[in-house]
Amino acid sequence: MKPLRLLFFGAIALTLFAQNKERVATGFNDIQADKLRADLTFLSSDAMEGRMSLERGDDAAIQWIASEFAKAGLKPAVGNSYLQPVPLIDYKMDRERTSLAIRQNGASVEFRNPDFTGNFPNDGNYKGSVVFAGFGITAPELKYDDYSGIDTKGKIVLIFNHEPQEDDPNSIFNGKGNTRYANARAKMMIAQRHGAIAVLVAPDPNHRPGNERGGLDGPGRAGQAFRPPRPTQAIDGELSIPVFNISAKVADQLLAATGKTASALQTAIDSTLKPASASLGNAEVELHVATSQRKRGISYNVAGIVEGSDPRLKAETILFSGHHDHDGLRIDGEIYRGADDNGSGTVGIVALAHAYGVNPIKPKRSLLLVVFAAEERGLLGAYYYAAHPLRPLESTRAQINFDMIGRDEKDSNQTHGLIDIAADTSNEVNIIGTRYSPDYRAAVVRSNELVGLHLNYKWDDDTVLNVLFRSDQYPMLLHDIPAIWWFTGFHPDYHQVTDSPDKINYAKMEKIVRLAYATGFDFGDSANPPKFFPAGAPK
Repeated sequence: MKPLRLLFFGAIALTLFAQNKERVATGFNDIQADKLRADLTFLSSDAMEGRMSLERGDDAAIQWIASEFAKAGLKPAVGNSYLQPVPLIDYKMDRERTSLAIRQNGASVEFRNPDFTGNFPNDGNYKGSVVFAGFGITAPELKYDDYSGIDTKGKIVLIFNHEPQEDDPNSIFNGKGNTRYANARAKMMIAQRHGAIAVLVAPDPNHRPGNERGGLDGPGRAGQAFRPPRPTQAIDGELSIPVFNISAKVADQLLAATGKTASALQTAIDSTLKPASASLGNAEVELHVATSQRKRGISYNVAGIVEGSDPRLKAETILFSGHHDHDGLRIDGEIYRGADDNGSGTVGIVALAHAYGVNPIKPKRSLLLVVFAAEERGLLGAYYYAAHPLRPLESTRAQINFDMIGRDEKDSNQTHGLIDIAADTSNEVNIIGTRYSPDYRAAVVRSNELVGLHLNYKWDDDTVLNVLFRSDQYPMLLHDIPAIWWFTGFHPDYHQVTDSPDKINYAKMEKIVRLAYATGFDFGDSANPPKFFPAGAPK
């Protein structure tokens, strides 16, 4: 009897699978490797000049994406336009005039680079007493708050980098992998909510030596000499406070007021998960921030909608995203083509637009396809969208983010000795962040029956390369959205002029885009869209 029941339910599953496949077949079959190759060859061509944010090559890419969305029949998401303006400031710090002064016990000492480093677009003096706030984290869902019992309004907070119990696999902070709170921007937002006027980030003293990511690969010093300084950009008019890094020497001077060493303070936090926060005596700090150059400009998020087919559910949103910018020109005129990063993701989103456009059946929920601006300059387009959403974030049910979906993962300076890479990754894609939503992972696994990729979740156990924070899904993750990064991994051509379209694995890229297309239907049609677990799913 038992084998018959298994056969019966297996037949039902196959029938449902066949029905679902038929429902999505037209668009699924429209996603073809040769189309991806043609589009990516164009997008990473010399004419695009490396798609540097606020430069003409990226402007051309923006217009191309918008025209493809129009051809695919997507509804404009910004009134009658596909373009959401993202106001930016392009600036350079004046390192000589940017300084940190500490006044304590009648004495004053001043620090500059390399003891005091960072970027902030707004010139000015930021002055106040100093409060130590542990790791700078307020996480109600983890029952952890470094700001408990301290007053930081109008003050400057000193915090440690990273997060507690980093190497403890049983930690509530997912010690073998980052949580969304380990990022400096998240800590800035938390400090700002608590009324702080600036943040000083000190190295966490007990961080395991050598547990740092490597530099970029490249053709040695001669090649690196041609690499221009990357422009620093910020969102114009954004409400933010300065975040600067300080050396251990500066931190030790400030923390001496507690009567404990920085290492002892971290050890106490790690062992008890209780705040060790405290006012730092009569110490007063003044940050003098100076820029040597400031220029305003406008880039654009490119956004289009596939309207949902269900009268009620179409108010809800499934978000697909990538980013269109890259790193421009090298000093010697060579081009950072960015075929994988992130021409591949941009072309993938365009392919999805056409696939959903031609498919006669639409998902029940609406789909919003966005290619973000200025990711390479700090996820700026995505942060701007999170602050100015085109559709409500509270009814955004999931995000599929493409960033580097075109290559086979290979050992590189960036990753050597830090992450396990299979000998053959030619049929593999990394799915990053599903510890926040097992339902999301389950939907991808279901849809993967159509394509047969190997799904790898190893980056959820990364605390060194900080991959969780390094692409455009992260700003939405801070808003309790199941926001996941699809990523084929690093390789020696990452951020090199050798990241060219001839090195893309187009057969695998086709499978990844098809998997995302089918998963979008699952998210769009499911009676129970992915649930988000703020504390991470129960282990």
